[in-house]
Formats: sequence, C-alpha cells, structure tokens
Amino acid sequence: MIYNYPLIIHEEDGFWGEFPDVEGCNAQGDTIPEILEDAKGALETHILSMLMDGETLNKPSHPKSIKTNKNSFVTIISADVDLAKEDKSVRKNLTIPKWLNDRAEKAHLNFSQTLQEALLSKICKIPA
Repeated sequence: MIYNYPLIIHEEDGFWGEFPDVEGCNAQGDTIPEILEDAKGALETHILSMLMDGETLNKPSHPKSIKTNKNSFVTIISADVDLAKEDKSVRKNLTIPKWLNDRAEKAHLNFSQTLQEALLSKICKIPA
C-alpha cells in the first residue's frame, strides 16, 4: 500500500525535514535529492513499524494547510510499504574483470552497496 504524507523541508546548512503527521519521523540531507531519498526511506520504515505494532496512522494534512517560513517548503513523500516489506536480501553471483576487482578492493568499495546503487540509478533513471 502506498501512503502519501507532507514533508516540511527546512534549509539550514543543508536540509532537514519533518513529517507533521508522523511524529518522530524526520529526514536530512546535504541536497534536495538526498533529503527526498532519506525521507522516503524514513517514512516507509516508520509507517511499516507503526502498522506492525498495531498503531493507527494519522490522516495526512493538506499541504496548503501547513504553515512554513521563508526557509521552508512543503512537498509530498510517497511511501510504498509493501515494497519496504520486501527487504530480504538475495545472493547474486557476477563476473567482473580482474583489474576492476583489484581496483575496487584497493579503494575499499563495498561491492553489494555499489551494485545496489548502480541498479537503483538505472531503475530510477537518476545519474549515478
């Protein structure tokens, strides 16, 4: 199920955000794309946790009813709770050139994280 909640984003040495209808759910990031990504993950996790604990979700406020100051604005974040439930990892075997493996290991890269980020950038059509 998809839940849509308003997020108030504040700009102060980066960005931080709060969900006025989801107490204790916050996000932060150095850029707008970073805070939006963090907010989506935070909202999905928070809502999933609340539902699993049998808590009742607040009705989302209408964005126009939310007051902000000159350094803040409101946006809507969509949380796909069903997708968040599918967090079980699966093992994949892949082949890469030895030179690439050697350089990645020398750079102390996390192979799983790097592959996940690359796949997400392809799926979501965002630059890596």
